[in-house]
Amino acid sequence: MDLAQIQSKLELFTSERDWDQFHSVRNLALALVGEVGELAELFQWIDDSKVSAFLDEGGRDRLGEEIADVLFYLVRLADKAGVDLDHAVSEKLASNAVKYPVDKSRGVNTKYTDL
Repeated sequence: MDLAQIQSKLELFTSERDWDQFHSVRNLALALVGEVGELAELFQWIDDSKVSAFLDEGGRDRLGEEIADVLFYLVRLADKAGVDLDHAVSEKLASNAVKYPVDKSRGVNTKYTDL
């Protein structure tokens, strides 16, 4: 499923339930923050060395659900704000390629201003 399909399905889902009235840009941004918090909560008290076991023991399904929630709100937010996600992603990737040239950034986590 591509972003346009997800956007259409979310629009229909929202319309069928008359939820558009609750989906202001501000409300969607705040809901997105809440969902990111729920995603982070899955790992909050798990040591890095135990993440693989968590994922293998059912955590992957829970993680998938939270990632889907984040994606839903992100796509809906972009839709309501009039942001073309395909264009925004393409532009951001191009911008990041300039900020982080391979020869200076490969294998390092330095911010572009310090490369």
